[in-house]
Amino acid sequence: MRKKLGFVLAAIILIGGTIVISIQLSPRHQAKSAIDAFYSYEQEGKFAESWEMFHPQMKEKFEKGTYMEDRAHVFLNHFGVNTFSYTLSDVDKKSNWRMENGASRLSEVYEVTVTQTYKGTYGRFELSQPVYATEEEGEWKVLWDYKE
Repeated sequence: MRKKLGFVLAAIILIGGTIVISIQLSPRHQAKSAIDAFYSYEQEGKFAESWEMFHPQMKEKFEKGTYMEDRAHVFLNHFGVNTFSYTLSDVDKKSNWRMENGASRLSEVYEVTVTQTYKGTYGRFELSQPVYATEEEGEWKVLWDYKE
C-alpha cells in the first residue's frame, strides 16, 4: 500500500513539474516575460536596458540616446512622477503582423496590453497600450504598433 501511495505521489509530482516547465517554456509565457522585463526596466528608469530589448524595427525609429532622454523627460519629468506601476493582460497570438504600414511582416508575435498607472502632479491616470513580442535570433524582442 505504501509503495503504491509513494508511486502515485511521485507520478503526480513528475506530471506537475512537467506541466510547470512546459508552461514556462511556452512562447506565450516567454513573450509575456519579455514584455514584463521591458516595463520593469522602464519602471526603474533603466531606459538603456529597455531600449536594448527593442526589435530591430523599433531601434530604427529611435536612437538610443534620444530614446533615453525622451522617456525620462516626457514620462517622468512632464508627468511629475518618479515611477509608475503596470499590469499585463493575457497573451494573444498574432500571425503575419506588421509594426507599421510598409514594414516587414513578422510571422508570429504575441500581444499583451500593458496598462501603466501614474500618480503625479496631474493626479492619477492610466495609459493602456498593446505591446508585442517576437523571438528574433533566439531572443525575445519588444515592438509597439504604429499602423494608422
